[in-house]
Amino acid sequence: MQSDGYKIVQLANGTYSIHSVAERETFHPVIGPVAEAEALYVKQLRLCGRLERHAGEFVIWDVGLGAAANVLTLLRSTKEISSKIRIVSFDHKIEPLQFAASHAENLGYFSGYEKNVQDFVERGNVTFVNGRQNVDWEFHLGDFPTLLAETVSVKKFPAPHAILFDAFSPAKNPAMWTLPLFTKLFNSLDPLRPCAMPTYSRATMLRVTLLLAGFFVGVGHATGEKEETTIAANAMNLIDEPLPKKWLERVRNSKSAEPMHDPFYQQRFISPDSWERLVKHPQFR
Repeated sequence: MQSDGYKIVQLANGTYSIHSVAERETFHPVIGPVAEAEALYVKQLRLCGRLERHAGEFVIWDVGLGAAANVLTLLRSTKEISSKIRIVSFDHKIEPLQFAASHAENLGYFSGYEKNVQDFVERGNVTFVNGRQNVDWEFHLGDFPTLLAETVSVKKFPAPHAILFDAFSPAKNPAMWTLPLFTKLFNSLDPLRPCAMPTYSRATMLRVTLLLAGFFVGVGHATGEKEETTIAANAMNLIDEPLPKKWLERVRNSKSAEPMHDPFYQQRFISPDSWERLVKHPQFR
């Protein structure tokens, strides 16, 4: 099944996902949309426990809306917790979600949310009751690095308690993985509002980039064939397994450790300046 540059593909474990013909990348390619979202985001962010203890609105930034598997899995997993969630989704296109919604039966994870997704696509925002939960879900169409670069735009978004970071790979979408982007993302957080951000990569370059941007960084949960992922936060207590000081040896020897400063994919040994800043990071003191 294919249309408008996307097609439904069956993964090795029998579940279905979406393949982007233009980017030549499959969304959630190993264990499927729901299993990956549960392992990488719901469990790793400790969302159920955090929501149970949280008073007031809990804000989630969904960076890379895609086909909305991460958001819908999150909502289904937390619906029985009395809470108020505001989800702010970002993407430079809505077409993947439109395509996915037209194949909801194959994908499975839309069940019960079809009308909410339809309203979301048509209006760019939707408010609804999800079990014991009140949900406000809004969409911002545009280039995420550009949005972050615009101070006025950033200030209109509420600071997040959690970030679902799910951009295409650095080789395909380098603008989403640069040091300037993650620095601006870190600076947009509220220092008094603990926030964690998992992502699927375990690359040394990514981890160095996040640390130099200001985050604390740890080893993330396994998902499918990935033995490790990565989690970053502005509060160390949101990370179960922080990268230890001995990890710096890997950085020193890696041929791909220097952050990308511009949106062009390249692999380099870490520079003297970056190394000096890295070893002074509070995580390694």
